[in-house]
Amino acid sequence: MYTMLARRNWVLRLSIILNVAVLLYVGTHIASKSGDADFLEELQDSGRNLAFIDLGQQQQPQQLAQGTSEGGSTRAESSPRTFDNHLPPAPQSPLIETQSSHSSVPSTIQTKKVQTKPTGKDVSTTPELSAPSEGVSSTKSEQLIVSESALQSLEELIECHDRSTEPRTAQRSDFWVLYNYVTPSRKYRCFESITYSTHADYTFLDNLGPLLDRWRGPVSLAMHAPGADFAPTVEAIRYARDCLSPLVAEYVTFHVFFGSRHVPKQVPAADKVTLDQANCSLPAPWTNVTSSMLYKSKSKILYPVNIGRNIAREMAATHYILPSDIELYPSPGLIIDFLQMVQRQDPPLKHANPKVFPLSIFELQTGAELPINKIQLVSMMNNGTAIQFHKKLCPGCHNVPKSKEWLTHPVNPGLHVFHIGKRTGYFVHWEPIFIGTHSDPLYDERLSWEGKSDKMTQSLELLAMDPEVPALNPGTFRFFCVAMSLERGQLSSASLGQFFWGAT
Repeated sequence: MYTMLARRNWVLRLSIILNVAVLLYVGTHIASKSGDADFLEELQDSGRNLAFIDLGQQQQPQQLAQGTSEGGSTRAESSPRTFDNHLPPAPQSPLIETQSSHSSVPSTIQTKKVQTKPTGKDVSTTPELSAPSEGVSSTKSEQLIVSESALQSLEELIECHDRSTEPRTAQRSDFWVLYNYVTPSRKYRCFESITYSTHADYTFLDNLGPLLDRWRGPVSLAMHAPGADFAPTVEAIRYARDCLSPLVAEYVTFHVFFGSRHVPKQVPAADKVTLDQANCSLPAPWTNVTSSMLYKSKSKILYPVNIGRNIAREMAATHYILPSDIELYPSPGLIIDFLQMVQRQDPPLKHANPKVFPLSIFELQTGAELPINKIQLVSMMNNGTAIQFHKKLCPGCHNVPKSKEWLTHPVNPGLHVFHIGKRTGYFVHWEPIFIGTHSDPLYDERLSWEGKSDKMTQSLELLAMDPEVPALNPGTFRFFCVAMSLERGQLSSASLGQFFWGAT
């Protein structure tokens, strides 16, 4: 009996010792893991790469090689990214740096950040897009810096995936499409900007200069080039890239399409188009060329406007898209202000309903200077040099809810929700130009430019989605300008974007 009790006591003591040993081991492992996590967190915050860390000695940080593996996603580079709000005539650096660098720190590592109360001199650690300081003249460029942490915040808020920019040829209904036929030097992640998507034939490429001066972001342009119009279209693309503005080669992606019954005699490969340089001493290929001189007009081909719109929109590299007409010139700073608004996530943007961000449009008298702020616009509205777009043709087509109230509303810094409306009642025929996403309905490709009302079916689909229309009150005025020649049967106009429609 005594022997049995002694054995039980021995087993009990042994189990206690083993339990203590296990607890010590687990505690040591947890402490070690926490230390490694803090070390990795410091590396991530500093932007350094594990590949350059030698635990045995200190080394000077080196600049990481940049690049993106095909089809994969990469971390945004650690250096600050620059947003440039450009107002002519002073050119500035690009709006946003978009190259990425590979990081050897696993993206799945998650660490808990310690929250500390800032002192009087501390700067908030909340990643934000930098806002322009008050008092800065609106006639000068404002350089805005976006940190890597701010871009990571946008990446978390904007659930999207990067899209391929590789050239490819495909058939779309009765058309052949050369997707990404000529690509720009600057590449974008899906959350880094807004893509201006548009369409045209080569006689409209003179609009790219003023358009890019104001936009300074990615442009997706679908060009209709049937039959004999193809060769001058390629020449016009070269001329625009080499002679019109260096921003064309930096920002614009060209897609070319033509009907299957109007195939050009010769179609150069995508990588051959930009090998030959344009002769900038010669007039532009679109100079003194009228619509009646085009192969399209001579062959009585209807302009497939919605084919072009959908091609350009589907090929947009970014989540947010501004489908527009090439003669509408956006104002400087629209991209940065919009992304700041998305990053702030004001309460109205958190509503479950889909949202679209429309832009109000105004026409200017021929020869009138474009307004650069709200004060100038109101003054021009009062003296009659600016009116609502298509006021005399279709007043309800471009009338924005609460537009009169907005004109008298005080100017505040940044973009904020001014009013949430619906496309109902008096505004049921509204055909807005808006900032949207890839989730928005496409345009009906059976409709042509000549048939008019080419946007109405898409507007009806949007109406069925019952979206909210958050009108924003901007501090720094954002606008469009339209340069439509009288020869094309259009007015010289300006569109001023103050009201935005979109899905975050």
